[in-house]
Amino acid sequence: MSRYNPAVAKSYNQYCPVAHALDVIGERWSLLIVRELVEHEQLRYSDLHCRLTGCGTNILAARLKDLEQYGVVRRRRLPPPAASTVYELTDYGQELRPVLHVLAHWGARSLGPPGPDEDLEPGWLSGALRMAFPPNPTDACIEFRVDQEVASFVEGEARAGRAESPDAIVEGDRGAFFHFVVDHDLDGVTLHGDVSKVNGLLATLRYATSGMGAPEGATAG
Repeated sequence: MSRYNPAVAKSYNQYCPVAHALDVIGERWSLLIVRELVEHEQLRYSDLHCRLTGCGTNILAARLKDLEQYGVVRRRRLPPPAASTVYELTDYGQELRPVLHVLAHWGARSLGPPGPDEDLEPGWLSGALRMAFPPNPTDACIEFRVDQEVASFVEGEARAGRAESPDAIVEGDRGAFFHFVVDHDLDGVTLHGDVSKVNGLLATLRYATSGMGAPEGATAG
């Protein structure tokens, strides 16, 4: 597949890989569509529309069409009994996962932790783990219990729910989870089991940061 396709309606019209990348995913909502498909893998059009609050149906349809044109997203018909059409990332689209991982950590520095009244959708934790950590960050089985949410790393992938025999368990509230990921702060969480497995997972994150400003305590990735 050629990665330099005919331009969409809005283009920077520059022969530059950064400008071209923004032509593909720089429109409003496009990268958030990719985020949803990274977090949930397969979603129906109605699911995407429900999750992207504020995105009109005509805009969503246009963005999906553009992403399909560039080979980032594809439609697939599920076999019975589901028999519904879902959107998912292509292999080319999956290559954006590390980009979103870095962008999420960069944005977290000024976003700050969620407040107790922040409205997080049920099941958010597995998606947050998938976004916060690079692909296949650990071969250990690590379970996370954050408020009422439970998700685990099993065979290198983030999955909703408990692990069968976790090597380690990380437990805390949503604020503690934020600081665990962003600042590598273990003080706010309770650890059970093999702590070295948890430290190994954190070592896959390049930087520990503290609020806005320069990254602190660079750790080998």
